[in-house]
Amino acid sequence: MEDTNIIVTNPNLENFEIKIDNIFGEINNWFKVNQLILNYNKTHCLQFNMKNSCDYDLKLNYQGNYIKISSNINFLGLIIDGSLSWKAHIDQMMSKLNTACFVIRTIQAIMSPKTLRMAYFAYIHSIMSYGIIWGGNQPYSDKIFKIQKRVIRIITNSKMRDSCRELLKKLEILPLYSEYIFSISVFVIKNKHLFYTNNQIHSIHTRFKTNLHPPTVNLIKFQKGVYYSAINIFNNLPHNIKDLANEMVQFQNALKRFLPMNSFYNSKEYFNYQRYSIEN
Repeated sequence: MEDTNIIVTNPNLENFEIKIDNIFGEINNWFKVNQLILNYNKTHCLQFNMKNSCDYDLKLNYQGNYIKISSNINFLGLIIDGSLSWKAHIDQMMSKLNTACFVIRTIQAIMSPKTLRMAYFAYIHSIMSYGIIWGGNQPYSDKIFKIQKRVIRIITNSKMRDSCRELLKKLEILPLYSEYIFSISVFVIKNKHLFYTNNQIHSIHTRFKTNLHPPTVNLIKFQKGVYYSAINIFNNLPHNIKDLANEMVQFQNALKRFLPMNSFYNSKEYFNYQRYSIEN
């Protein structure tokens, strides 16, 4: 049994240690009943803290078996750190993408643009899009976008200073942020039960009554998270696309027409696209 995770919360360190000791007791009893043994060498603890909170000096053990305190962990290919900054994950992605970029550069001279585009989706896109709803809007993600643009210029044999926006449109490849918009919008449709619309919260009839209702929160970390970001991004979609929320295939197809046409580079472009034209 692998990739089993337990989330334990308690503001009091002493109560936290008591709580986690009880949980380990229950886990070990379950393992014993099922004739299994918990491997403590592969068991890690990741402490989540807010930016201004204090780090507790945790020393967790159960019956003499100490639990390693880690600064980050690999969970199903996602590198998660205690502040949820996604920096470690993006650093890992950059390493993989730089290798992929070298491969594309190596084969560029002997492959057609069509074949290079196929290689892009098989290699670059698969790395870049994995877990994008978590780290796609983080400050560090701009480093990933720079690598994406470098690859696009290699595929099209363009110069370093050539604008990538039209190149991306020609190849029908979404910029990183546009890919993020697509993925997080699809996430909303697949998980509609997690969200409320404005008309479910109040009876005031406005043109935004079918928009998703954002919760009232002051915590910036939450506002930058998937749930809150998903609400803002979905609400900013054109009405004709939001109206397809109950038709997954048509919704995705509409997004696939809308996003390549606009080729959004960042959140500023996306949230202002209805008021300003995007400059090339």
